[in-house]
Amino acid sequence: MIKERKADFSNDRYFLSNFYPSVILVEGLSFSSVEQYYQWSKCATQQGKDLILYARTPGQMKRLGKQVIIKKDWEQIKEAVMYKGVKAKFSQNPELQNLLLATGTEELAEGNNWGDTFWGVNYYTREGQNKLGKILMRVREEINNGKK
Repeated sequence: MIKERKADFSNDRYFLSNFYPSVILVEGLSFSSVEQYYQWSKCATQQGKDLILYARTPGQMKRLGKQVIIKKDWEQIKEAVMYKGVKAKFSQNPELQNLLLATGTEELAEGNNWGDTFWGVNYYTREGQNKLGKILMRVREEINNGKK
């Protein structure tokens, strides 16, 4: 559980955000951020995938991801997709990997005020599953244990 508002992924913690610009290569394609890869992965049609690939900002990608036809099995695979994107981000970008490792054993949680209690933790209620934070901590541990 987050204890204070500093747990958001902004300012010096922005590198933890899926919106952070970090080129990753996954499934033979180059993505500008984890957010782009995640939204692209949920698309059931090539048209949706193309919309996400040509979007300019992570915010636009996220909005488009709410408008596309979503894969039928998305709820079953979305955590694995997020893990794959986060793992690529921190294993393919040494400077980001160093920043992640510098968080030591700190609990990572994306505190937010928009009510995301699946990927993050709500600032006000302190409730949330913190799935993204858990993935970040898993990737950090794997890197520390030499599993790049």
